[in-house]
Amino acid sequence: MKGTIKTLVNRLFPPARGPQRLARDKHGIDKRKVSRHAIKVCEVLHQHGYAAYIVGGAVRDLIVGLAPKDFDVATNATPNQIRPLFRRARIIGKRFQLVHVVFGPEIIETSTFRAPASEEQDTDEHGRILRDNLFGTHEQDAARRDFTLNALYYDPIEEIVIDYHNGVRDLQKRRVRMIGDPETRYREDPVRMLRALRFSCKLDAEIVPATREPIQRLAGLLQNVPDSRLFDEMLKLLTCGHGMTCLRELHAYGLDKTLMPWVQTIFSTPEDEAFVTLALDRTDKRILTGKTISPSFLLAALLWKPVYRQWNAIVAKGEPPAPALVRAADEALERQSGKLGIQKRYVADMHDIWFMQPRFERANTRSIWRMLEQPRFRAAVDFLQLRAEAHEVDSVFAQWWMDLANAGDTERARLIEEREAENRGKPSSGARRRRTRRRGPRKAAAAGAQTDTGGAGAD
Repeated sequence: MKGTIKTLVNRLFPPARGPQRLARDKHGIDKRKVSRHAIKVCEVLHQHGYAAYIVGGAVRDLIVGLAPKDFDVATNATPNQIRPLFRRARIIGKRFQLVHVVFGPEIIETSTFRAPASEEQDTDEHGRILRDNLFGTHEQDAARRDFTLNALYYDPIEEIVIDYHNGVRDLQKRRVRMIGDPETRYREDPVRMLRALRFSCKLDAEIVPATREPIQRLAGLLQNVPDSRLFDEMLKLLTCGHGMTCLRELHAYGLDKTLMPWVQTIFSTPEDEAFVTLALDRTDKRILTGKTISPSFLLAALLWKPVYRQWNAIVAKGEPPAPALVRAADEALERQSGKLGIQKRYVADMHDIWFMQPRFERANTRSIWRMLEQPRFRAAVDFLQLRAEAHEVDSVFAQWWMDLANAGDTERARLIEEREAENRGKPSSGARRRRTRRRGPRKAAAAGAQTDTGGAGAD
């Protein structure tokens, strides 16, 4: 029996000939771009006799010249050995325990080398691993990584990259290749199918045929993945800097049928595709220039066209615009949610962005000042700008609101007074500013803070 298991493991994870140890002139990583906290974790573990490396996506991105979003560390120390070495560290995880080492706002996720899969591990009927607390060697850990381009280990002390599966070569040749048998690995964790698409789009890389072939026929396995994991992976797809390309690939492989049925509507309706393309292009530009983005804004844009059509249909039947929009939003979310349930915190923000759209049309002086105090005001204005670019609303009208969002209190008062005078058909008078409600320093500061934290399209 043991021989059978060993044969199976060797077939799925062929023994490596030994890792390549690549010096800086081969991998090109600039140590100055590595998180000093990740380096600190490695140094502390080294000082206590353990091996430790920066691993995975951070190494991949550094090699191709991208800025990593976060830094992970892999070590031969166990969680119970890691935690006492750091002032702020906690053990987390059920499927596989690891340690979060906290340095202010930055968290360095530190994991112990894992062993290959075995028959003793808990899996569901489809082969998905449910519990995975088997520790192993460095070589075994590399074999358990999903793709060759993620099985890279950077030693910041010696400044070398350890590569067991020719990941650096695949990166240089822009290839996404699974380690081991692709179908088995997808069954272990179906989310790997989404990751393959994301890496392909993000790195402008080809998924090699053996890794690509099972994806379409195994798409249904995503139904067995917890909603929270799917939602997190979808956000990564849409915010990797190549959102529309990822969405097209998702649709081409049929993965949207399980995850987001409403994606099919996007590609079957030209105006929907044009609107989503505008939104994702704006998001990509912000990501590539290092600006913040709002997932709520992005999700609101992706679902807006079904909401907009339903809104117009309800208004055409005689219902007032505001309650009609509430009803349209609820119906569209219910109809389009499918497997991928959008988290409530994002739904609340999406509602705020959507429901402010008719308020822009009918706002008077008093309601404008109240709208300025809304937390999602800037995101709603950005959304109005997006709608103007899609020719849903007048661009001059949308620009007035953007000017208002960008202005200070004095300038806002002038803009609002001019608008009020135009609506009355009378010339404005700067002398009547005393009638405009003044805003205290705290409110002014809060409003000013909204100017670059709202939508994915904010400038």
